[in-house]
Amino acid sequence: MSACVPAHADSARTEHIHPAHSPPPGGPRRFRLAGADVSASIAVFLIALPLSLGIALATGAPLQAGLVAAAVGGIVVGRLGGCPLQVSGPAAGLTVVTADLIQQYGWRTTCAITVLAGIAQLGLGCLRVARSALAVSPAIVHGMLAGIGVTIAVAQLHIVLGGTPQSSVPDNLLALPAQLANLRPADVAASVLTLTLLLLWPRVPGRVGRVLGKLPAALIAVAGATAVAALAGLRLPKVDLPSWSSHALAALPDGPVLGLVAAVLTTTLVCSVQSLLGAVAVDKLVSARPGLTGRVKRSDLDRELLGQGAGNIVSGALGGLPIAGVAVRSTANVSAGAVSRNSTMLHGLLVLVATLLLVPALELIPLASLAALVMAVGLKMVSLNHIRTVTRHREVLVYAVTTGGVVFFGVLEGVALGIAVAVGVALHRLTRTRITHEETGGVHHVHVRGQLTFLAVPRLSRVLHQVPPGADTVVELDGSFMDHAAYETLQDWQKTHTTQGGRVDVTGRRPGTRISEPADTEGCRCRPWTPWRNHQCEPAQPTPPPAGDRRDGPGTDAGTATGPGAPGTPDGPEEPGGPGGPGRPGKATGTGVTGTPGGPSGRELARGISAFQRNTAPLVRGELARLAREGQQPSQLFLTCADSRVVTSMITSSGPGDLFVVRNVGNLVPLPGEESGDDSVAAAIEYAVDVLKVRSITVCGHSGCGAMQALLSAEPGGAQTPLKRWLRHGLPSLERLPRDPADPSADAGSRPLLAGRPPADAAERLCLANVVQQLEHLRAHDAVARALRAGDLELHGMYFHVGEAQAYLLSPDTGDAGDGVFELVLETDLTA
Repeated sequence: MSACVPAHADSARTEHIHPAHSPPPGGPRRFRLAGADVSASIAVFLIALPLSLGIALATGAPLQAGLVAAAVGGIVVGRLGGCPLQVSGPAAGLTVVTADLIQQYGWRTTCAITVLAGIAQLGLGCLRVARSALAVSPAIVHGMLAGIGVTIAVAQLHIVLGGTPQSSVPDNLLALPAQLANLRPADVAASVLTLTLLLLWPRVPGRVGRVLGKLPAALIAVAGATAVAALAGLRLPKVDLPSWSSHALAALPDGPVLGLVAAVLTTTLVCSVQSLLGAVAVDKLVSARPGLTGRVKRSDLDRELLGQGAGNIVSGALGGLPIAGVAVRSTANVSAGAVSRNSTMLHGLLVLVATLLLVPALELIPLASLAALVMAVGLKMVSLNHIRTVTRHREVLVYAVTTGGVVFFGVLEGVALGIAVAVGVALHRLTRTRITHEETGGVHHVHVRGQLTFLAVPRLSRVLHQVPPGADTVVELDGSFMDHAAYETLQDWQKTHTTQGGRVDVTGRRPGTRISEPADTEGCRCRPWTPWRNHQCEPAQPTPPPAGDRRDGPGTDAGTATGPGAPGTPDGPEEPGGPGGPGRPGKATGTGVTGTPGGPSGRELARGISAFQRNTAPLVRGELARLAREGQQPSQLFLTCADSRVVTSMITSSGPGDLFVVRNVGNLVPLPGEESGDDSVAAAIEYAVDVLKVRSITVCGHSGCGAMQALLSAEPGGAQTPLKRWLRHGLPSLERLPRDPADPSADAGSRPLLAGRPPADAAERLCLANVVQQLEHLRAHDAVARALRAGDLELHGMYFHVGEAQAYLLSPDTGDAGDGVFELVLETDLTA
């Protein structure tokens, strides 16, 4: 039957009944404009108006072009873009590029280049390469913006002083002494007043400052300077908006083809990178605003690129400046409380209305005031925070070269220089490998710092052969990369050295790799959170050599294979850090290879501590020092099972000081007043709630819980062992379950659901019911009851499926009534 044919003959007469308690279906949904969007659009408009004029002035374009770009950026990009709260328009980062294009090709050809750049952005958006733009090193992006900022500030300084800027930064610097000798007091006074208001307005103290701070400083600075200039009767150049009838539109590009192609590529690059980085920054601002994360979707970068391309096509065709996402306006939009793209679009409409109706008021603004405003924006683009960041990541050279290249050669040339230097720095780091050898306590240590590539093989081979045959050796690898040539060199030397009776530990390898494979295993796959030997690294059963093949030569034990990476035996378990990755076969001695006392597990413990001291301690030492000074201030009490597979810090992405953890067999919470020494859990609860003032308590069960399986299989009577006495606190959980889950008369509330599906088996059903039962036990504790009544505490139920590595949270709507539903926690829920 065709999908288009009704299933029943009378289906055409079937009445569609709307759900109860809901209005009948009406026409198309009406457009609604939130009040928050209206107020946010006004705030953004008040910032965009003076900045758009100032940027147009800085580029040498007609001043109306800035207003056209602001209106198009708000309406077109606001409607089509992929970042709902990002505000687009003429950006300071495009000032240098646009000024060069106007000087070289003229205004109408510049408009055509803007159109072509928009078409190029549409092509890139259709190819879905937006994410690739984020692969550019942040040092290059920050350096590019800093270079543009320096260029803007130096050029606008001449207008601030009453002169005319030159075509390049060196020319502007050379002309500065002559400009200082010919100051125009009126221009300087207007500029100083603008900068003073811009600096001091956000710093007005007290309640008055909080009220006045709602008005944007840029608007107050320009309006104040304009009012003073008008009242004082100062004679100085002011904004001149020509009639729209004489407004110049785009024309066919005129100039050398290669030059025009370079201009289009430069405009496309700067517009796209700035807009995409701005969209990512807006996502961070949105996630930091409570209650906004669920209402505003994360940015679709490919759609944002398409929206920016459409905006540049329209703006260029209408005689406007190039468009990109603007950080200042976008931040103001989010901070002002915008909740949808309507605020961006409404701000564009307000700019359009002002362009048509407020021309007399705009023509009162002094050009020196706009120049001072743009100069301040340019100086802010040289961010000290960015400089500190690139310094911390050792990318100052990339940042400095990019900045200098933009200042002295141009944006495209500066970015190309920055990319070249970044590639050179990366290659230098890749090839810079330090290999040292020293002997301590009879053990030879070969320490490799950096990446092991074929370029380092000669040095590696030379140092390895300095180790005497038969010596105990530790090879410490501090790099994250090893190519095939280095792998072969290290493996061949290891085989030769162990054959000669030596012992080799290889430590520091990244997880999931190995130097050589055991003969009867698939190699080590130890995970990054622990250097301990897990079952994945152990041979299934040690296979003794055939009779007559056992050799008791130097450096071998009877029953122990002699080859590198051979599986261990009961007398010689593998140690972490050996040829199989973190592990290697060792000898059953009372002393580890590094002189650590104790048996095999003692060596594992000491090696794990050593790995922590070397790799992790430097990263957390500052935070732990702070916690040592301030004491612990955890936000949650996390009560979970003692099962070794449940790693609380890993599954909650928490760090030192975040969780107050209580672990016991079965994640049980004994009821208050129970006997036989069960006060340990109650004491932890009381201490966490009354002393540490935690804000939430989570009871976390997990799949495959041995305690729940023991409850299900327990036989009545028998000796009361400590385990049986403890598990009696889980009997109420067992009683919650119906004896026959399929019995329709059974209480539906006692059937817990896991993300809408029934539990897989009785053990999982009991694990889920136990979480809910222990939450009830928690409510019976006085400290918890008091905090719940005061509204200072929340209780949460959690289930962790070990095999799926998936967490489920008990729905708050059903947790109090019955066993409830454990909802799946998705990645999209974790954007806050």
